[in-house]
Order: sequence, then structure tokens, then C-alpha cells
Amino acid sequence: MADTDGNSSIPELLYHTTLTVVDFHRDTSGSTRDTHVLGTHTTLPAAKAFALRALETLGYKPADFDEYATRADYSGEAAEEWPHHDGVMVYARGPAGHELLVGLDTKPNTESLPAVAADDSADQHKKDTLQLPAGHDRLHYVLQNRTDYTQDQRAAYQTAEIQGCYARRDDALAAARQALQEDRDEYAQYDERGEDQGEDEEWPFGEEVVVHAVAQTGENYTIAVKTAMQAHEKHGKVL
Repeated sequence: MADTDGNSSIPELLYHTTLTVVDFHRDTSGSTRDTHVLGTHTTLPAAKAFALRALETLGYKPADFDEYATRADYSGEAAEEWPHHDGVMVYARGPAGHELLVGLDTKPNTESLPAVAADDSADQHKKDTLQLPAGHDRLHYVLQNRTDYTQDQRAAYQTAEIQGCYARRDDALAAARQALQEDRDEYAQYDERGEDQGEDEEWPFGEEVVVHAVAQTGENYTIAVKTAMQAHEKHGKVL
């Protein structure tokens, strides 16, 4: 980390806690997924601790699920028996036919955002998090979603990747519009939501999506800008 003012520093890497929701009720193949970022930390231990309780921040308790397991349950010699991907910290399966997977994803600090200064970290909730510019209270994440219909003729294969996080929404939108721009002419179809296009105007790819593209080989790509608040609104427990 590089010192900025003696108290705060700029971490080279950020540790993002992700939420992936697989709705088997609507798609029995399990290939259709909705991915969000729930939080970002500047150290791996802080990110792991947050990930283990991330579903609680959405209003859930382990008893709400038919199956609930955390990576912490598989410590020591049992670590190799963890039945899920290495990046998954929490697995939960609900009675309505959906799975919630909380994972960790390490990415570069694309905007060189500073960590919270040492003298401001007394608040445990702010410890090992980022210091946002005045007037900004959330991060905006650029996520690329890839859907490959060639993997399985019966269903699509879907992956999501964090492209970057930004304090200002305008910066995130600009980054989203540039994500596929370099190869724009190589796509069979390329759609970009206009900067002045209102929410009520027709746009069939989802309100969070900024760019949609279809490769010559059939893969579908979407570039979306999301916040943790949207994850709470879409996937938080309805009380």
C-alpha cells in the first residue's frame, strides 16, 4: 500500500464480497444467475469475516434455508471436503427453489481509492473499507455477464466478472460503455443504452444493463452498473 497522507493508504487490491442467486424455480438448469456485489474491503480477513455474515445483512437467518453451510464449517482437515467452489464462502438453498452463494473476488483497485484513515477506523463497520469522496456514500460496480449458449444445447452457461468499482456513478457508466468498445465492430449485435435514455423508454436488457452485445459465435454479453443497495432491494428477505 502507498501512503497518501500518513494516515490513509491506497490498496493495490480490493476484496469484493459477491452474491450470486440461482433461481431453479424459473430455470431448472441452474445456468441463469443474478450476481451482485455486497461489499468491498481492503484486507482479505475483513472480507472473509463480512462474507460469512453477509446474508444476515440481507435479513436472512440460517434457519430460513433448507440447507446452509459456510466455509468456516470446514476448517482444518475438513477444508478439502468443502463441496463448493474455492471462492464460495457461504452456500444456502431455500425452499422456493433458489440458491444463494456468497463468494469472494479479488480485483485491482481500478480507481485508486484510499482506505479509511487509521484514526477514522474506530467504527468496526468502517474498518478495512474504502474512504469515498465527500458527497458519495456507495460504490458503483461494473459487472460483465457472459452467457454462452454453445456449452450445452439444453441451457445457457453464465458467468459474471467484476470489471471495476467507482465512487461516482458517472465514472462507472463511462467505464461500462468502454468495456466492449474496442471490439465493437466484431460483434454481430451491439446495443448501448443512451446517456439520456429514460427508465421508461424501451430497453429490453434490464434496467442495470448499459451495454448488450452478441458475438459472432453466439455468446451474449451484458455490461451492467450495480450497487450493493440494489442487491438488498432485489434479494433481501421480505419481512
